[in-house]
Amino acid sequence: MSFKPKSASIVFYVSDIARTEAFYNETLGMDLERMEGAEPFWLQGRLESGLDLVFFQMEGKRGDTPALVFDVTEGGIDDVVADLVAKGVTIVTPVSEAPGGWSADFLDPDGFGLGLWQAGELPRSLK
Repeated sequence: MSFKPKSASIVFYVSDIARTEAFYNETLGMDLERMEGAEPFWLQGRLESGLDLVFFQMEGKRGDTPALVFDVTEGGIDDVVADLVAKGVTIVTPVSEAPGGWSADFLDPDGFGLGLWQAGELPRSLK
C-alpha cells in the first residue's frame, strides 16, 4: 500500500478560541464554523483553494503549530501508519481517537511534525 495525500488541513493550537474566531471571521472575512467534539468547541474553515484551516484551543509551543495534517480517505489509517513504519518513518503519536475520527503524528526527515486524520466512519484497516 502506498499513501498519496489528496487533501490536507493546517491545524493551529490557539490560546483563546473566541479571539481567534473573531479575528478570522471579522478581520479576515473568513467563514469559520464552530464544531463540536473538543472542549471547548473547535473551528474549521475552507479557503477557496480547498485547504482547510482548523483551530483548537490548547497549549502549544512554537514548532508544534501550525501543523500540516493529511486526510486519509483511501485505505485505513492503521494500514497507512504501518506502511510508514515499514519505510522507517518515526511515529510520534500512534493512532488515537480525535474529534470526529482518528489521528496519528509522524516526523519527516528533518524532524518536522506531520499528521494524519481519518473520519470515524471509515474503517481503520482494510486488511
